[in-house]
Amino acid sequence: MLAATGKKRVVIIDVSPQIENGKYPAKAVIDEPVVISANIFGDGHDEIGVSVMIKAKGDRVWKEFPMRLINNDHWEFSFVPPKLGFYQFQVLAWIDHFATWKKGLLKKIAAGQDVMLELEIGANIISEAEKKAKGKEKTLLVNWEEAIKASNSHDAVELVARHSVEEIMRHFRSKETTTVFPQILDIEVERKKAGFSAWYELFPRSTAKEPGKHGTFKDVEQLLPRIAKMGFDTLYFPPIHPIGEEKRKGRNNALTAKPDDPGSPWAIGSKLGGHKTIHPELGTVKELKALIKAAKKFDIEIAMDIAFQCAPDHPYVTLHPQWFKWRPDGTVQYAENPPKKYEDILPFNFETDDWENLWQELKSVFDFWIENGINVFRVDNPHTKSLSFWEWVIPAIRKESPDIIFLAEAFTRPRVMERLAKAGFNQSYTYFTWRESKKELEEYMTELTKTDKRYYFRPNFWPNTPDILPPHLTHGGENAHILRLLLAATLSSNYGLYGPVYEYGMTTPMPGKEEYIDNEKYEVKHWNWEEYTRIREIITRINGIRKENPALHSTWNIELAETTSEQIICYGKRDMSTGNTLLIAVNLDPHNTHSAMVKVPLEKLNIPTDRAYNVSDLLSGDSYQWQGEWNYVELNPYEMPAHVFKVDYN
Repeated sequence: MLAATGKKRVVIIDVSPQIENGKYPAKAVIDEPVVISANIFGDGHDEIGVSVMIKAKGDRVWKEFPMRLINNDHWEFSFVPPKLGFYQFQVLAWIDHFATWKKGLLKKIAAGQDVMLELEIGANIISEAEKKAKGKEKTLLVNWEEAIKASNSHDAVELVARHSVEEIMRHFRSKETTTVFPQILDIEVERKKAGFSAWYELFPRSTAKEPGKHGTFKDVEQLLPRIAKMGFDTLYFPPIHPIGEEKRKGRNNALTAKPDDPGSPWAIGSKLGGHKTIHPELGTVKELKALIKAAKKFDIEIAMDIAFQCAPDHPYVTLHPQWFKWRPDGTVQYAENPPKKYEDILPFNFETDDWENLWQELKSVFDFWIENGINVFRVDNPHTKSLSFWEWVIPAIRKESPDIIFLAEAFTRPRVMERLAKAGFNQSYTYFTWRESKKELEEYMTELTKTDKRYYFRPNFWPNTPDILPPHLTHGGENAHILRLLLAATLSSNYGLYGPVYEYGMTTPMPGKEEYIDNEKYEVKHWNWEEYTRIREIITRINGIRKENPALHSTWNIELAETTSEQIICYGKRDMSTGNTLLIAVNLDPHNTHSAMVKVPLEKLNIPTDRAYNVSDLLSGDSYQWQGEWNYVELNPYEMPAHVFKVDYN
């Protein structure tokens, strides 16, 4: 038997966005353009019609949109989702006999050839569509057919130019000859904060005004104006639960804790409670809800850490021993990441026979805090938990609460990080922390923004964390802190800082390790929140620039610029809807002045090539007039290691 597709002459391949053949939805943000594309071709030289059908998931009616030929059989349509939720799309294509006829007719008329037969052929094509049409559309086609039949060469040119029936003809195309891409693909549209945010991390227990005191949620509330003034919209807390007493770690991760050592917040659970309980010295659920409400007045959301692990005295260990891996000596296997040992932390055993109850209980932890006002979660080490669990729990939660944002704190192998993003994490920690050279940064940004990662892996750049003090911050001091801040805040639309130590430029590591000495993970700190630092001033300035310039609201719009120095990286960003255009140049050397000629990607940034344009540095206030592609920059890291130029060519 011959194939039923024998009359279908068009091939559709490489449809995008498509994550693992449609297993996972592509990610998008409300009002952010999503480019749907495909490579589409047919035999011969006939014109091809291409459409994409789009609808909100659950709707019955599809809307059809024509796709545009870009080049070399590559077609695109830019879709701007207007609301949250899931959308579906499907691409279809056909040999467009009407467009082929119209193109040939105009060529023959231009060549002075007789076209009476061609006019009759065109009328017949329109007549076929009339058989399927009704009402006004049928009347229009009938009138157009008669006009074509009665026309001469001169009239035909005017008719084809003046009357557009392409849309109607597309609608009444032959189903027998239309190729439909077999898969209906999903796009999940998330709220704006998933795509644009600035995170500030602090330990609530270190916010007391009085030295030696344990901070509370009420103390944090007093800091909200300060954090808002700095321009952060997300305030992230490490775990706020009771801390285990058994195997508690002392200062600097000492195996034996002193009586007044508070322990690591990631060692969750004690006789006081577990993951649904608040450390009593921090406050109560009521006081947390009051803090959440107060933060909203400053357009700040509280982000909560979810760490699915237990201290040895967590109630789960007694109530659900089957959820843990027991060793022959009667103890539970603690967490390890050689050479690191976490004797105060017990991981869950995701291979337990009781896995269904474990999954439901862990989901209930999220549900509890969502009910109490938390909408943003930073998830600790999700790569050490079952990937199948994340593929189940995140969609289940977002189906009930689509506003929830999950940030994956996973510094691990690339494929695992990617899988977590596909499973539903809205944002992901990245390798930015260790990308230092111009080549490394350019290659990484290309990987993140110019490959299919763009549709599922949404980066959140962090120059430091409580666990990570990279060597370039240690050796580069204040200048390195500023340049890495500026890179994070302008390369990625989502970025964050482990705040106090970054503001104060703390650079002393544990001997032989990439982490802070006297680590706040193991002790209560007292910070002078009113103390001025230059780093804090630049943080405030760049966050203001980010808010005021839509070009920095997206990670995907980056255009790398060639420079004549390996120490100067340059890139442009343009917001298509407003025309806001920025050009950023950063000196990657924190110790020495460097200069370079930079090649501005004029066409990609839509900057005129035939006249001068102004660039105004939003950091320093200086302005320059540039001309053409190649222009000069010089950056002294002790003055300012970067330019953030706003481009004006009106």
